[in-house]
Amino acid sequence: MVRLSLRSARPQRYRARSRGTQPRGITLAPPPPAPAAPMESSSSPAPPPPPTGGDPSEDGAASELPRLTVTQVEQMKVEARVGDIYRVFFDAPPSTKSVMLELWRDQHVEYLTKGLRHLAPSFHVLDANRPWLCYWMVHGLALLDETLDDDLENDIVDFLSRCQDKHGGYGGGPGQLPHLATSYAAVNTLVTIGSERALSSIKRDNLYKFMLQMKDKSGAFRMHNGGEIDVRACYTAISVASLLNILDADLAKGVGDYIASCQTYEGGIAGEPYAEAHGGYTYCGLAAMVLLNEVEKLDLPSLIVSQPLLLYSLFLLLDSSALASEKSSSVYYAKFGFDFVKQSNQIGPLFHNIALQQYILLCAQVLEGGLRDKPGKNRDHYHSCYCLSGLSVSQHSAMTGSDSCPLPQHMLGPYSNLLEPIHPLYNVVLDKYDDAHEFFSGE
Repeated sequence: MVRLSLRSARPQRYRARSRGTQPRGITLAPPPPAPAAPMESSSSPAPPPPPTGGDPSEDGAASELPRLTVTQVEQMKVEARVGDIYRVFFDAPPSTKSVMLELWRDQHVEYLTKGLRHLAPSFHVLDANRPWLCYWMVHGLALLDETLDDDLENDIVDFLSRCQDKHGGYGGGPGQLPHLATSYAAVNTLVTIGSERALSSIKRDNLYKFMLQMKDKSGAFRMHNGGEIDVRACYTAISVASLLNILDADLAKGVGDYIASCQTYEGGIAGEPYAEAHGGYTYCGLAAMVLLNEVEKLDLPSLIVSQPLLLYSLFLLLDSSALASEKSSSVYYAKFGFDFVKQSNQIGPLFHNIALQQYILLCAQVLEGGLRDKPGKNRDHYHSCYCLSGLSVSQHSAMTGSDSCPLPQHMLGPYSNLLEPIHPLYNVVLDKYDDAHEFFSGE
């Protein structure tokens, strides 16, 4: 495993954080192992089993009662743990509440940086996902505006270069088959590093050829040679191609129709036609459709029935691009990811951004550093990456301009909690996206 480091050249424009503050009080890839202990052990008793009835006269009625599934029982346990945490928080004095709402930056930085330098033997199960490990840690550190030293930064670039197949695409490790998911992770990692050496190491011509080879007659993409065809593959291919400015009509052809065929009666998007709608696949499908400028092919009212503002923002995107005369060049497609951020910032938050910040800060942080899926689970690099990404989105969702900073009323906890903003379609830090957009637009 490469030992990583990260450097960010972003100026500190609006952050006044306390570096020494200590706490006082879908998937695109398989979830990683969880080597660390959870923040607290579960002291909540399991919910009682459904009544079985002790009186023979009640047997008939009891047999008709629905029995709880294993998933329902586990969900009830999680809700009980969350409830316990929230009760402690709401009953605490103001000084304790302020401490509980701090983002434990130094602990998270230490956890992520340590993972870049050494991983436990249990991580051998992720040998085919090593670019993902790079991405989770490097992106997490970038969100915290943390820099990597030059040696570790160069180690990342060298390692990912060894994962790059000579015919295009990145495998899960050196010598492994190229795969769209690990190509996505590798490219996002290199874009996040952002140096000329990192960006120049991506063999765009070969990567373009690899993606064409993964193109299916249905219009969708398969993950690897002989691999599965689904919305996840479509998103990773379109995201990478858009980010690298190589997305053209040949790659885009039929993708929007395939994704539209995966939309279900519920309004969400499934991984493949006739399957069940899923939140992760819905994100992948919608993000890909925005990058393709084909959102109108989805049944938007059923997809976003409770989010009229998001619906309105998507129509703004469609209207802004209506003047384009043909969908043929990569320049045409590259503008959509760029325009999206500029316009989506004008409509304000689309969800309860304060409530999401509260959940992440109270329920996802682990005292020793790192973040987790939910109370009762262990910390890991995967959830550290995506919890921090969600925290960033919730902090910046109320911004009215791409160059502005969030107002205090849209931030929970001290202002030192503020993370770097991300591009929500690619999940890379916004400044890194801007640098990559400029770099690849000039090639």
